Amino acid sequence: MYFFMRLVLKAVRLRKMALGSVILIFILGSASIAYWLEPSTFQTWFNALYWVLTTMATVGYGDFFAKTVIGKLFTIFLYIFGIGLLSVVIGKIIDSVADIQRKKEAGQLKFQGKDHIIIINWSKKAQYAVEEILSYSPAPSIVLIDESDRHPLAHQDQVHFISGDPSLQDVLERAKLKEARAAIIFADARIDEPALVDGKTLLIASSIERFAPNIHTTVEITQDQHVQNFQHVKVNEFVLSHDAISRLAVRAALQQGNSEVFNQLLSRQHGDDIYEIPVKQEWKTYGDAFQDLLLRGATLISDRGDLGINRKLTTAIPSDARLYAVADEETFLSLTGKSK
Repeated sequence: MYFFMRLVLKAVRLRKMALGSVILIFILGSASIAYWLEPSTFQTWFNALYWVLTTMATVGYGDFFAKTVIGKLFTIFLYIFGIGLLSVVIGKIIDSVADIQRKKEAGQLKFQGKDHIIIINWSKKAQYAVEEILSYSPAPSIVLIDESDRHPLAHQDQVHFISGDPSLQDVLERAKLKEARAAIIFADARIDEPALVDGKTLLIASSIERFAPNIHTTVEITQDQHVQNFQHVKVNEFVLSHDAISRLAVRAALQQGNSEVFNQLLSRQHGDDIYEIPVKQEWKTYGDAFQDLLLRGATLISDRGDLGINRKLTTAIPSDARLYAVADEETFLSLTGKSK
């Protein structure tokens, strides 16, 4: 018994590849020995292999069994050592699955997908962003990068967590930044000094620009005087933290009720949404596009940031136009020929 316990302990300490090799050699060797001991019982080596596996797995169908004394002694040997080794393998598999889960929650696993959205710095705003992204159908995968040591949304399978400094290249590589659709950098809510918050955001944006310059990057800025610094590192879009909230609060106070309109347009979860509409060849002017979309249940509102195109209905649509309209999802899908 002491010898058996020492053998099991040594097997437990073996690396996965070494243990797998030992198990494979043990099974193939046992099958060869069983066939050598009782060739008339098993008839073929494969039948002996089948018997060894069913014996080690404690299934024991009874279609093959040892008939000689030495064959039965070998069966006892398989009971003692074979089943023990298989138990070690099962334990290793369970440990491996648990280890993968621990690494996933600790943010140590590399993301394996592509065309995902990267969110940097966890906060309540980041949580709202995750919820908004997941409201899309189909929802893209999300990779969250934060310096905390535990997944803040461990229950959400569509959010892959990576722990580390988002300004470091190896962390961005683990997030598969070069294969991402976009990156959103939120201000670090754990830093009290606004200048330091924007400084950290600028450092992260610079790292992204250096490592993956083609990625569409959106950043949250706490002070408007820092906007030009972010333009210098070619950030695609930026949002001023307090600016939008303050303006919305003033509009709600002076023009009661219009905050509901903004809330609907800001979220896909309520009412209609703003969609980019592909320009059709038959549309020559903004008026053509406006009338056609109106008949289909959508309202044309802008070409990029130009909200005054309803006063330019006779103006020809430029070749680089990007038209946006307000519509529900069903109307948008019918306009683009897509399906859910």
